[in-house]
Amino acid sequence: MATNDPQASVENTVGSAVNVGNIGPKVQSAVNDFIGDTGFGKALRSIGLLPGAQPIGTGFTDAQWDSSKDLDWRVRLSMPNLYKSSPLLTPLVETNGLVFPYTPQILIESSAQYNSLSPTHNNYPFQTYESSRVNAMTIIGEFFVENEIEGRYWVAAVHYLRSITKMAYGYSSNQGSPPPVIKLNGYGDYVFNNVPVTVQTFTVDLPKDVDYIQVGVGDNGTWVPTRSQISVAVMPTYSRKSVQQFSLDAFVNGAYVVNGKGFI
Repeated sequence: MATNDPQASVENTVGSAVNVGNIGPKVQSAVNDFIGDTGFGKALRSIGLLPGAQPIGTGFTDAQWDSSKDLDWRVRLSMPNLYKSSPLLTPLVETNGLVFPYTPQILIESSAQYNSLSPTHNNYPFQTYESSRVNAMTIIGEFFVENEIEGRYWVAAVHYLRSITKMAYGYSSNQGSPPPVIKLNGYGDYVFNNVPVTVQTFTVDLPKDVDYIQVGVGDNGTWVPTRSQISVAVMPTYSRKSVQQFSLDAFVNGAYVVNGKGFI
């Protein structure tokens, strides 16, 4: 008998069903019956949430990809329009950007800079304020690959990060342009809401103690690890115009959640 008990679904489910979180709408129908019957999709997205943390009336089991109606709170890096025509990036186009399939670890750091003034014959220096800044944030996500679909998504994610850290050089169509500014979203309005960022660095580990499986990408195929970790360092990047229009009063009152400036 079908059940929507997430705990029971997790305990009774093994294999590739664990990794359905990163697939797009073209293949979603293939696993829709399984998710609907077991409630596993809801359980997967509920890992790490305290009781009562899920929005009332929202069924993650029936969530649509990129649907604000269903409160999709997954961590996502947006896709520049120029990249959407790439056949290698088709899996990311289907999920409207690079979505971390499992809840990643994110390190956030903000700082206020002060200079110390130390007058002669004084026990205590005076602190003079200089500036404030939001430092680079590090997103560390696990990727598990158990089938062709997940393997293609891993290849697309790595190719996306390779591309997003390069400028338009040589014979590029938009010659001379720096790496694009993209949007970071995740966890709702007051965590990451259309935060403009640039990718500064990324790392991908290729472990020696895991299996590698072949996926049909390229003339000779591509081998991807069944378990790996991708780490991305993003820097909040705001235009001069938006910074000039900044209002601390509005920021304190949460207005930037409404106007989409993405200040954090």
